[in-house]
Amino acid sequence: MQPDESARFARLLVFGLLIFATTVFSTGSVLAEYPEKPIRILVPFVPGGATDILARLVGQGLTGKWGQQVVVDNRPGANGIIAADVTAKAIPDGYTLLFVAIGHAINPLLQKNLPYDTVKDFTPISLAAVLPLIVTVHPSVRAQNVKELIALARTKRLNYASGGIGSSQHLATALFAHMAKIDLGHIPYKGGNQGLLDLVAGQVDIMISTILSLTPHIKSGRVNGLAITTPKRNAAWPDMPTVSEAGLPGYQSQAWYGLVGPKSLPAPVLKKLSEEVTRIIRSKTVTENLSSQGADPVGSSPAEFNAFIKAEINRYVDVIRETGVKSD
Repeated sequence: MQPDESARFARLLVFGLLIFATTVFSTGSVLAEYPEKPIRILVPFVPGGATDILARLVGQGLTGKWGQQVVVDNRPGANGIIAADVTAKAIPDGYTLLFVAIGHAINPLLQKNLPYDTVKDFTPISLAAVLPLIVTVHPSVRAQNVKELIALARTKRLNYASGGIGSSQHLATALFAHMAKIDLGHIPYKGGNQGLLDLVAGQVDIMISTILSLTPHIKSGRVNGLAITTPKRNAAWPDMPTVSEAGLPGYQSQAWYGLVGPKSLPAPVLKKLSEEVTRIIRSKTVTENLSSQGADPVGSSPAEFNAFIKAEINRYVDVIRETGVKSD
């Protein structure tokens, strides 16, 4: 090797070692220091719904573990698109996160011009929970079961509330109406809790929403629960029939919730977030609390949640085609 070549090789070697050392130091530094300041979790719906409840539960757990305040920031509108767009464009440092619901997977199937790519522009962190839904009606609706509700809907126009176009409530009810061959009026809100308040007030006839949101209202008698949307009965409501049992064989629907961040989250930050969220969700206290209310706590790896989201997108292609659900 010539002197000039030796010198060039030596410089390249030193440069390479510096890059390696910097990368290792930076990675370790990010892992050791994160979080250094408050974390913001955006919730794409109004306070009080299942997404908000679960986000606050996770936020409280992270605050308790890390000593940094986790702030839940409710940004309702467009079935999560507004909050998702803010998150997609945020600096990928782990300080801006988004708690998503099923609409996150549905929006690309309904909206032609999303300001982001649902798969490419986010980093899945952990699937938090899967929730069954319950078919409920206001007590003024003269239906004590699913068959009576379907029969009534064939004689008069009934309306239903949802948390927005493409939300779990919207899709579940559209599928219900499609299979029952009835026509229901859709009233979309900026979150399931707003619709639930109108159901309780008697402004809305029907709502199919999460067991987490509906349980206290059913127990108080403010709404009547007719059936649960899962294939099997739920341990929290063992006497409540499934929709399939009650009159629509083969019907099923569910809601799910999880945490994502912007694309390109640093691997150490992603690992730390995913492991801690999973620990919180799988802790005895949280598991018992959610399970007692009929929810199915999960806690998953980023890879598992990523695969889950892609599978949900593919699954609802057929549901949307069958029901004719549209963005407006």
